[in-house]
Amino acid sequence: MTLHEFKVQLNNVFDDDLHTKQWHNIADWTIMGLILVSTIQVFLSTFDSIAERYSTALLWVDWITQIFFTVEVTLRIWNADMLDPKYKGFMGRVRYCFSFYGLIDVLSTYPFYINMFTAIPYSLLKVFRIARLLRVFRYMHSFKMLSAAIRSKKSELLVSLQFLGIVTIILSFILFFVEHQVQPEVYDNGWRSVVWAFAQYIQDPGGFADMPPITLTGQIISVIVGVLGIAIFAVPAGLIGSGFTEVMEDEQKMKIISENQDKIKHAFKYLKCRFTNMLYVPKFVSIADIQAKYSLSEEDIMSAIDNSEEFRLRNLATTRNIEEKPEDKLVVELFPKNRPYGCCIDRGSKVTIVSTSSVSEAATGSFSYYLAKIGGFNYVSKEIEVNPDSPVTYYNIGNREACPNLPLFLSDIDKVSKDDGYVVFILSASGGQEPSYPTQFHYIYGGKKGNENYDDKGLTIKDVATFERMYTELGEKLENDFGLLSDKQKYYDGSSPKNIARHVGGGERLNAFTIRIAWSVTCWDFRWLNICKTMADVFNKHFEPNAAKTESKELKARNIGFDYGYDFYKE
Repeated sequence: MTLHEFKVQLNNVFDDDLHTKQWHNIADWTIMGLILVSTIQVFLSTFDSIAERYSTALLWVDWITQIFFTVEVTLRIWNADMLDPKYKGFMGRVRYCFSFYGLIDVLSTYPFYINMFTAIPYSLLKVFRIARLLRVFRYMHSFKMLSAAIRSKKSELLVSLQFLGIVTIILSFILFFVEHQVQPEVYDNGWRSVVWAFAQYIQDPGGFADMPPITLTGQIISVIVGVLGIAIFAVPAGLIGSGFTEVMEDEQKMKIISENQDKIKHAFKYLKCRFTNMLYVPKFVSIADIQAKYSLSEEDIMSAIDNSEEFRLRNLATTRNIEEKPEDKLVVELFPKNRPYGCCIDRGSKVTIVSTSSVSEAATGSFSYYLAKIGGFNYVSKEIEVNPDSPVTYYNIGNREACPNLPLFLSDIDKVSKDDGYVVFILSASGGQEPSYPTQFHYIYGGKKGNENYDDKGLTIKDVATFERMYTELGEKLENDFGLLSDKQKYYDGSSPKNIARHVGGGERLNAFTIRIAWSVTCWDFRWLNICKTMADVFNKHFEPNAAKTESKELKARNIGFDYGYDFYKE
């Protein structure tokens, strides 16, 4: 297990969800149980007779729970970056420690060790231990709903409290001016009247503001303050109640959306390729098919897609040349996701398949995924667009700051690829505003458009001989078996310094090239999986001839009950 995989598992343990996998639940309930045991230990220690008689047992409980929570809290802080990217790095961990639950974790755990080096008042140490009980709120759904209700109405609450505060201060100053004249020894400054006014809101439990006004104006102000005392609780209570209702409605709505998402995912049940007998997840499913099969309205489908991180809507008209006057056809795509930008799978291969535009090109991600899976190659794909209104291409690297996920995308390519290996970028061609070409496979390796030789200085491949042998054999197979033609840089330019092939491997990648494949192949050719297998076999023969590859069992055997989507593919 890699460090990243360990942190992913740890993040699943610390997800505060009591309805996940069984062993995750055991960890959650263990934490809650020890919080309860620790609280009971502190409570029992307040009884002198029990503390004297069972001091050893109480001390052992204290030490065991303290050690457990030290390990747990330390792991939470170390793994905080998996919870949210803003907690990355040293300062990110510090930021986590000052979050609500992070601060409770720290205060209820680490002061115990500070007490070993410098004296901390015993009562304060016990307060910190009891504060550990607040950690149970992590697992309480009702508290999460209450917190969400308060957050949803925080603006209204702030406005109401500001209004009450300003009105109270104005009234308290008026009170001072009228009462100071008749009882100057009582209202000797404005602070006294302000304290009196605010103390009325909490019924002055300590009697520290027992200064009743005696003038008519002061008594009228006292009545107004009394009315405001009701409002200061009634208004926030009403707002929070309204927010609570809205949160419950939103939760019910999200439950329905989640059920609809499950239905849509079941529409992506494995199919079998008639040519290869391999199982595969459908590239897309039409909106009409989903409606017919699951009786979902278009609004239900759109809402499910909008609230999902694994579905996207696609118009297949963009895969046809505009000269064909294609009609709009809306479909849903399902894609694998395990990284903020999309998907990264390390199979230890010398060949890495990269799709820089799965998020914007229909079927490209699915074609690239199965090319990598069949061949046993590494796979990296951009499936997520951070800002759909301003999409950023990963194929031509411009301003790296324009997309926060781009550095991670490039870093992952460098991690999974080998110095003597091959990085193959897969993109689509011949669709939308682009003209149709007589060839369907367009190879680009760093040269200028129209130059099909290898005499350009900026080539992104070094082992030209191996590449040429691969190109020749694959071109012949594609033409003979499928009637598909290939070309080298005849229609596309690869000399741009922004080309991603020049940015992987620290800009020194020796063998990186692009294959632009016509949409008529990736999207519309029913033999597409067989084409993937042909490409994978040729790549393995020339780029990784000595590697022992075993065919993925998911391509051959159904996992009954889980034979849909990408969740149960084991990589």
